[in-house]
Amino acid sequence: MATAILALGANIGDPAYQIEQAIAAIAANPAIKLVKASTVILTPPWGKTDQNDFHNAAIAIETSLSPEALLEVCLTIEESLGRIRVEKWGPRLIDIDLIAYNRLELETETLTIPHPHAHERGFVLDPVREIAPDVAQWLVERKR
Repeated sequence: MATAILALGANIGDPAYQIEQAIAAIAANPAIKLVKASTVILTPPWGKTDQNDFHNAAIAIETSLSPEALLEVCLTIEESLGRIRVEKWGPRLIDIDLIAYNRLELETETLTIPHPHAHERGFVLDPVREIAPDVAQWLVERKR
């Protein structure tokens, strides 16, 4: 089993509920075990700042899925919850990012692990610090 960290965010609709629904859908997958969930925090938008604040959280999971298969599960859950990709860094019903998978470093056409911007985003690092401080530290230190 691999340990992975997922970051979740939303800023339209009922963001806290959508994060809760996404976590429930992730945990319902038989190849995934929810280990720990952070509290939901409210943060200003990043990248595109003329939008509502975001609700953000992170979860630690154990999974038998490969990184690529886990990403596909996340994308499918986003779609099932109504996510439509319109604008980079724009408003969203739900966003689920694969932040870390063990301490694997991987770059493919569709996936980069660890997430390439995790180390510079407080809205990712703060929830990750709450559930996996060693992973948060690793994300920051590997970019120095």
